[in-house]
This record gives sequence, C-alpha cells and structure tokens, in this order.
Amino acid sequence: MAPGSAWGWVDDGAVVTQGERIVWLGADAELPRTLQPNAEQDLQGALVTPGLIDAHTHLVYGGDRAAEFELRLQGASYEEIARAGGGIRSTVSATRAASDDSLFASAAGRARALMKEGVTTLEIKSGYGLSAEHEARCLGVARRIGRELPVSVRTTSLAAHALPPEYTGRADAYIEDACTWLAAQHAAGLVDAVDAFCDHIGFSPAQTERLFQTATSLGLPVKLHAEQLSDQGGAALAAAYGALSCDHLEHLSPSGIAAMRQHGSVAMLLPGAYYFLRETQLPPVQALRDAGVPIAIATDHNPGSSPALSLLLMLNMACTLFRLTPEEAWHGITLHAARALGLTDRGTLAAGQRADFVIWDAEHPRELAYRFGHNPCHCVVFAGTPRPTA
Repeated sequence: MAPGSAWGWVDDGAVVTQGERIVWLGADAELPRTLQPNAEQDLQGALVTPGLIDAHTHLVYGGDRAAEFELRLQGASYEEIARAGGGIRSTVSATRAASDDSLFASAAGRARALMKEGVTTLEIKSGYGLSAEHEARCLGVARRIGRELPVSVRTTSLAAHALPPEYTGRADAYIEDACTWLAAQHAAGLVDAVDAFCDHIGFSPAQTERLFQTATSLGLPVKLHAEQLSDQGGAALAAAYGALSCDHLEHLSPSGIAAMRQHGSVAMLLPGAYYFLRETQLPPVQALRDAGVPIAIATDHNPGSSPALSLLLMLNMACTLFRLTPEEAWHGITLHAARALGLTDRGTLAAGQRADFVIWDAEHPRELAYRFGHNPCHCVVFAGTPRPTA
C-alpha cells in the first residue's frame, strides 16, 4: 500500500522482519544475499497486506441501544431520541453503573471481533462517562485493552460528546470542567488525543474551541466529529488547530475542505453511521478527491449509530455507498488511517515500518472490498509475532 505503483503491488514478494520491524521488502528474486534469515515461512502465494487500522471507535460502554433502533424504525429521529434523554445519555447511565471489569470484558470482546478481521491498531474514544471519574475509568479500560490484548490502542478523550443530565442548561460550565479533567487525564498518561462532537445537538464551535485551546496547551493533538448533521464550520475550526482528522463530514462545505487541505487534516468517513441512520446527504467525496484531502475509513463502532464490528464491511460500504474505488478504500484503512492517528510507523509495508501485517486467502485486495459477510483472514502478524486467531 505504499504510494507509487497501483496498490504498491509486489508480485512473488518476500518480507524480512527483525523483532518488531520490517527490515526488507521486495521481490523474492531480489532478496539481498547479505540477509540471512534464521527462519523462513513459505505462504504459498497468499496475499499479504498491512495490518488494518480502525481509527475511529467507541468500544468502551455499558448496555446497548437496540430499543432505540426499533424506535427509529417506528419513525423517531436520532435528534428526537437524544433530546428526550435517550441516545448518548442512556449509554452514559449504563456505563456509569458498570464495573471496570465489566466494561473491560465487553470492550475486549468487541476488540477481538475486529482483530479477527486483521485489525492491528485501534483508536478507542471515551465519551460515555461524562464526569471526571467515569471518563478516566473509560480511558483506563481502553489502555488496559492495549496492555492485555495483542493490538495497539490509541486513546482519545471525548468528554465533549454530550451534555450529561447534571449539567442541563450549563454547557459552558461543563466544557470548563472537561478542560480540567483533560489536564488530569493527560497527567495520568490516559490520553493520546482530544475529540468533541460539534453539532446542533452537541457543542458549539466556541465551546469546541475552548476545549481545543486546552488540548493545545497540553501538547495533545485534536480531532473532531464535524458536519455530521449540519454545517457548523467545525471542520475549518479543527483544521486551524492542526486536527489529525475531521470525522463524518456529510455536510462539509467547500471552505471546510479548503481548510483541511491547507492544514493536512484527514477526512474520516464513517459509512456504518451513514447506513445505520439512513442518511441521504453524502459526504463530498469528489470534492475531497479534487482537493487532495486524504480519506480514511473506520467502523465508528458505538451503540447508537454504528454498532458495526467489521472493518471489512466498512470497506465494502465505502465503495458501494460513497463510491470510493477499492484502492481508495484500502488506503482508508491502512495508510490514511495511520495518518489520522498521527502514526508514521504503520499503514504500509516497507523497511523500517512495524511488522504488522495480515495474510489473506485471496488473490488481490479488491476481493475483500467486493465481498461482504466473508472473512478470508488466514493469519495476523503483530509486531513481528504471529497472533492467535481465536
């Protein structure tokens, strides 16, 4: 998946690893004689790709929202459910009531489902605690997943996800308190980045900027749930703060695209939420292409708007719903997904990169974008070591 020739394809290739790193990659016939591997494995012509990266998830939460799914099918809107105290707030209640071990067990099960399809790096957001104590708990559970499971985890603080009941009518005060919590989370080593939900049922651009100012003062990168339900100018705001990514983007404006291009922010498209909420406003994919804005794809796993646990399904949805080409979609779950997390040591197969790769029972990666409900993952190598598939 390295830039250059189509797909960065290497026919009859070889990969040499040492420890956690790739030290050489190329055509097998060109393997330098100076390299003397102490063990060799013949993959019999299998397809090898970089490890997959799911760069936008909300894996840590309690309960589910299946009842709201039914309500939506009976005519209630996402906004109506949220304003009536359902939506994110109902998950907050269930998350606060759950023990740390319960939250870990459920989140680890979700992580394992993604890992079975070749995911080697995950981003996990908080956002269902919405208090100093419970946001820290959720971030701690996310860190524990990275310690106890063979998967890399990047944590993102999303306290600005929704306004909890105890702050009703006091959104500015909540943001000020969230800024204080963020400093404590950072000091405790719990957070790698900062996110917010900037929309008419979330937080205003001014409130979002206050959080970004605190993040910047702490040296933390930012990202944003932007322009999902309306155009609030959030993408341009986030880009001005050097956002790693702006996510959703169904209502993204030309000025937002220009700002993202100028500041190098990744466009994170989330076809699972688009599908699940039965949205009709497509993100401006062609305009993003024309501007040269890199496009990433993720599951957005969450209990309310994208309860998806298949990055391969998102690969297909990105092609069928958003009309990405298979190669564009693959870049979205490898190269550009890594960029959306601020990571430069993964997402491609090349010397110096982490030895995170997937061995597939397939002839070409386009097959994985073409099929859905099918998992041809044969083996995953994580940091140079084959990972159990169970």
